[in-house]
Amino acid sequence: MDNRVPPRAAGPGPRRRDRHGRGMRGPIAPPQVPLAASRGEVFADLVQDSVDRLERRWPQLAEVDFLVLEVPRLGGPGDAWADEAVPLGGIIPAREGRRARVVVYRRPVEIRTKGREDRATLVHEVVVEQVAELLGLTPETVDPRYGED
Repeated sequence: MDNRVPPRAAGPGPRRRDRHGRGMRGPIAPPQVPLAASRGEVFADLVQDSVDRLERRWPQLAEVDFLVLEVPRLGGPGDAWADEAVPLGGIIPAREGRRARVVVYRRPVEIRTKGREDRATLVHEVVVEQVAELLGLTPETVDPRYGED
């Protein structure tokens, strides 16, 4: 009688569970539910919601790119914000075939807020302020509800 175990056909593959049958079986939540979204994706959705609100009133914003970056960059070596606070957003004017850009910095905004509602309010205020600077208007002109709770 032959007691040898036949060799595996494809070699060792990735282990999905430990030897006791425990371990990760699959994603905790399906991709369509909010639990599956990362903090970055949720933040980008807040920015997009704010942009959608403003585009109804200002159709020229369709020609502006809105970006979310983790943190602001310093301009060069030795360049600092000095006594200023870390910026929450910024603009990059249009030039040489490039569209104008409005940038919102995720980490500084998240640090200054406690919950989702506070974060949504601050994101909208930052977007309104940057759009106002880009268009050369006051924030109250861009969004009449600016500054209200």
